[in-house]
Amino acid sequence: MNHTIGFVGLGLIGGSLAKGLKRKDANTTIIAYDQNAEALLQARLDGTIDIIAGSVGADFAPCDIVFLCTPVQAMRTYMEALKPHLKETAILTDVGSTKTEVMEIAASLGLQKLFIGGHPMAGSERSGYQYSSDHLVENAYYILTPFDETHAKKQQRLVDLIYGLMAIPMVMDADEHDKIVATVSHVPHLVAFALVDQLKKNDDEEHSMKSIAAGGFKDITRIAASSPAMWDQICMTNKKAINEVLDDFIGRLENLRNLINEGNSDALQALIRNTGDFRNSMDSRPLGAIKREYSVYVDLVDRPGAIAAVVNILSIHQINIKNLGVLYNREYEDNIFRIDFYEQAACDKAEQVLKVNNFIVSKK
Repeated sequence: MNHTIGFVGLGLIGGSLAKGLKRKDANTTIIAYDQNAEALLQARLDGTIDIIAGSVGADFAPCDIVFLCTPVQAMRTYMEALKPHLKETAILTDVGSTKTEVMEIAASLGLQKLFIGGHPMAGSERSGYQYSSDHLVENAYYILTPFDETHAKKQQRLVDLIYGLMAIPMVMDADEHDKIVATVSHVPHLVAFALVDQLKKNDDEEHSMKSIAAGGFKDITRIAASSPAMWDQICMTNKKAINEVLDDFIGRLENLRNLINEGNSDALQALIRNTGDFRNSMDSRPLGAIKREYSVYVDLVDRPGAIAAVVNILSIHQINIKNLGVLYNREYEDNIFRIDFYEQAACDKAEQVLKVNNFIVSKK
C-alpha cells in the first residue's frame, strides 16, 4: 500500500525525514510546502518530493501523515489551516524540541484524535534543506507524545514509520519529555552561554582568558555557538521545565561552593568520583539531545609541513574536514592537533588511514 506523506516545512529536519522516507519506499508520495521556494524546487528536482503545495490547506487532503516542521510559534496557524482538510484516519505530527506547548495548541483546536507530538533527537549546526540527509535520524531517539485519545493503531503506524527510518521510538508524556530535554540539553546550553559570557565579561584588554581558553573549556562550551533565534524559541516554549532544572542546578552549584569553603575534601572527591563513574556509564551512541562532535587528535611534532602531511593524506582519501586547529593549551589534552568531521564515518576513516601512515591518533 502506497502512502502519501506531507511536510509543512522542508528545512534540515523536514528535508531529512522526507529523504529518509523516500529512500525507504520510492513509491511513497510526498507533498511539501515551504516558504523557501528554492528549497521546494531543489527537493522536486532531486526526487525527494513529488508535489509542491501552493499553500497549507486542501493540497494536504490526500495525506496519511503530515509532519509540521516549523517553529512552535507558527504551529497554531498551520494546524488551523490543516484541520478542515485532514481525513479521520490521518496522523498530524510535529518535530519540535519542546512538547507541552504544542500539545496544548493541538488540544485547544480539538485535534486530540489526529495529533501525536514528535521530537527526533538529531540535528546539525547547519540548517536548511541543502544540508538535509536521508540518514540524519538513524540510531537517534525519536520521542512521541500521544494524547490519551490517540488510537493505538495510529500510534503504532507512527512507531513503525520511525523504525523504518532506523531511528529509536520512545513514547512518553509531554511534560516528562520537556523535563528530560531541559536537563540533558536546554540547561547545558544555557550553562555554556553563561560560561562564555563570564569569560568575555571578565577578560582583560589583552584577551588573556580568551587566548588561554582551550581544551576543557572549549569542549564544555562548544554548544554555546548555537542559533540565537532557535534558543530564544526553545527557552520561551519550555519555561516551566527549564526553571525547575535551573533551580536544581543552582542548588548543586551552591553545594559545591559549600564543600570547597568548608574544606570538605572527602565529600568533594566522592562527588567527583561518583559523577565520573556515572558519566563513563553513559551510552556512547553518536546521536542524542546534544549533537556530538566527531574529532580525532593527532600527536604531531611542530615542524614545517607536519600539518600539511596530515591534511594531504585525508584529501587523498577524499575525507571531508569540518575544522582543524592546533591546541595551544594542552593542560587536559594529550595531543597537539585536532581535526573535526561532519560525520562518524569520516571520523572513523580518518583515524584508520592516519594510523596506517604511522601517526599517533586518538578519539574522545
